[in-house]
Amino acid sequence: MTSRDPVATAEQMRRLEDRTANGGEGLWRLMKAAGEGAARHAAIRAAGRGVLVLAGPGNNGGDGYVMASALKRFGVNVAVAALASPGTDLCKRAAELWGGPVQPLDQAKSRPVLVDALFGTGLSRTLGADVLKPLLTHAEAAELVLALDLPSGVGSDDGTLLPDAPRCDETYAFGWLKPGHLLQPGADHVGRITRVDIGLAPPSPELFRNQAPEKAAVAPTAHKYDRGHVVVAAGAMPGAAFLSARAAQRGGAGFVTIGAENGDQGPPTSIVYRALHDLDLDRVDVIIAGPGLGRDDHAAEIAAFVLEQQRAMVIDGDMFSLFAGEPKRFRDLDAILTPHEGEFGRLFGELNGSKIDRVRRAADLCGSVVVLKGRDTVIAAPGGRAIINDHAHPRLAVAGSGDVLAGIVAAEFAMRGDAFVAACAGVWRQGDAGLRATDSLIAEDLLDLL
Repeated sequence: MTSRDPVATAEQMRRLEDRTANGGEGLWRLMKAAGEGAARHAAIRAAGRGVLVLAGPGNNGGDGYVMASALKRFGVNVAVAALASPGTDLCKRAAELWGGPVQPLDQAKSRPVLVDALFGTGLSRTLGADVLKPLLTHAEAAELVLALDLPSGVGSDDGTLLPDAPRCDETYAFGWLKPGHLLQPGADHVGRITRVDIGLAPPSPELFRNQAPEKAAVAPTAHKYDRGHVVVAAGAMPGAAFLSARAAQRGGAGFVTIGAENGDQGPPTSIVYRALHDLDLDRVDVIIAGPGLGRDDHAAEIAAFVLEQQRAMVIDGDMFSLFAGEPKRFRDLDAILTPHEGEFGRLFGELNGSKIDRVRRAADLCGSVVVLKGRDTVIAAPGGRAIINDHAHPRLAVAGSGDVLAGIVAAEFAMRGDAFVAACAGVWRQGDAGLRATDSLIAEDLLDLL
């Protein structure tokens, strides 16, 4: 896989800053790097327009004062309004660096460009009327809204969103991305993310933002079985199985079979139809189980048979209902589970914490890679390694989209052999197809966009 951007929690950022700074003067250097780095980007975005910086009393406000000072040096017409007097030593020093007039938040005149430097990652309470009313007034009057580190009202570690929080057009992420930049619903208020390097070492390699995958290696002498044999266990709704099978083909698998009831034939294509029990599953690389399988006794028999094969698997759809509350049934498999929120709840029950926390816990419970689908898909492997994928579009929320994802992931799994890498690659590829589609998208359209 290509290199990925690390993602750090608020506590990890505090530890990294303390370790890098090694004292007060070092923390000041970090603040100057953050504010001046943001100013360089904002001066270009402002394009000659006036800028109003809203500064909070903490260190995010300090970043804002430093930014305002730098913008002034760059020749930008900038003003500062403050929520309260500086409440930290660093913020006081930054305000002294600014040295210009500071207006009360609710008395400042709005300008075309607004900079939100009120809280950043430090917000631990709701936005009171004393903050929210002037913030919304200035945001509505602005042509461009920028935020330092995180917009006010967005949870740093979980992407939660406080009521009535304004949307930003661009957010300058200091050091490393935070989960709140990528997790919904907060991520929808962040706008474009620009990372500002302030000289911090990377956090521990536990959480990353998904990136475009490198193509799976295929030898010049490869034949179809070298690219992987994928079998889809078909059931009550053969259309879902066909979507998964076709997606596996388009995803790169060299040979795809639908294990149909009594070998029933579908439309004439290069997909092979065989009775599931007649297949030599020892020669199969990955089995897809769940899309359109059904939830009756016969479906349960198929599901049990598939699990007995101990093959690499992609588990989806009806499998989560057939094994509701039994995640340990998948512990001995080399598997990728791809539930949406409802299916996730049926299989794993009520898990606490952020979306990242829940998916990590689920992966440990079932001993497999778990892909919790959504606009902010989270992928986790047992042991804590996790990825957030924000490379997607809401238009993917159509019937059959999950069946297509199962097929793409299975093809990647068959070619790469690594469940976590395959899941990350498959999720990215489907998201990329969705971004290139039109708003009239149906699941079948994705097949031609892979």
